[in-house]
Amino acid sequence: MSSVLEHPAEDGIVQAAGGVLWRPVNERGDIEIGVVHRPRYHDWTLPKGKLERGETVVAAAVREIEEETGYSVRLGRFIRRVSYDVGGGRRRKHVHYWAAQAISGQFVANSEVDELRWLSPDAAAKKLTYQLDRKVLRAFRQYPADTHTTLLIRHAKAGRKARYRGDDRLRPLEKFGRVQAAALVPLLLAFGAERVHAADRTRCEQTVAPLADELGVQVTAEPLLTEEAYSADPDAALDRMRSIAGRRRIHAVCSQGKVIPPLLKRWAELDGVPMPATRNRKGSIWVLSSYQGRLIALDHIPSPLPTVAE
Repeated sequence: MSSVLEHPAEDGIVQAAGGVLWRPVNERGDIEIGVVHRPRYHDWTLPKGKLERGETVVAAAVREIEEETGYSVRLGRFIRRVSYDVGGGRRRKHVHYWAAQAISGQFVANSEVDELRWLSPDAAAKKLTYQLDRKVLRAFRQYPADTHTTLLIRHAKAGRKARYRGDDRLRPLEKFGRVQAAALVPLLLAFGAERVHAADRTRCEQTVAPLADELGVQVTAEPLLTEEAYSADPDAALDRMRSIAGRRRIHAVCSQGKVIPPLLKRWAELDGVPMPATRNRKGSIWVLSSYQGRLIALDHIPSPLPTVAE
C-alpha cells in the first residue's frame, strides 16, 4: 500500500480527508457502515471534508468524521486516495480515506448533514451516490474491518552524530525534534495508541515521551531495537516487534533509521505484504495493520507536521 502523503500541496489541488465509518454489530464479526446525507447536494456519501490551514490529513479525517456524524473514531488502516475535478474543472481534489471505527458519540443533524444511516456493507454500497465512494468501500472490504494497529516511529531530529560530543547513546533531540515529538501526540492518539516503547537511546525515548506523558504511562525500554542490537541479531529484533504487535492494546514503538526499513522489509516478505517505497524520514510513522497475528498492510506517514494546507 502506498504512503499516505509524500508530497506538499500543489497549486490547484484541494486536499481533503475522511473515512469509512464502521461499528461492530455482533460477535460474528458483522459490521455496519455509516453513510451521510448532505441536503445541499441531495447525495449520500462517506464522511469527509477539506483540510483546514495548518492541519494534517490525519487530524482532518478525525475532525471531519466527528463534525459530520457526531462520532469520535479510532483510525485503522489507510484505505486509498481518490481524486476528482472541482470548481468546473479548474481544481483537482484529493481525498484520503481511512478505516474509522466509531468509539463513542451520537448523531445530531447539522447544516451540512441532516441524516446518518447505519447500513450493512452491501446496503451502504447501494445507497452511496458516487462511484468513487463505492470504490473506497470496496477497498475497505478487501480486508476484515477489525484489524489490529501497531505504530512504529523513527525518532525525531537529533542533530548530527559527528557533531555530538559524548556518548552517542545519550544524544538528545534538537529543538525541531522536540517540535516533531509534540506533534506526534495527536497523530498517534488518532490511531488509538495506548502503550509506549522506545529503543534505549535518549533520542528515541524523548521522541515518545510527550505521548507517554499524555497517556500517563511509562516508556518501556527496547534494547533489541537499537541499531547496534539489530545489526548483531536482526531475528531477535523482528521477533520482539512481532511480539509487541501481537498484544491486545495498541502500542507505539520508537526506533532508529537503520532498524525500521530492513526490519519491516523482512516482516512484509514473511507475510506477503507490499512495502511502500519511502525515505523513512526522522519523525515519520509506520501504521502496521494485522489480523489474527498476520501483517496485512503497511502505511507510511512521512511527517507528524502538516505537509499540505488548503
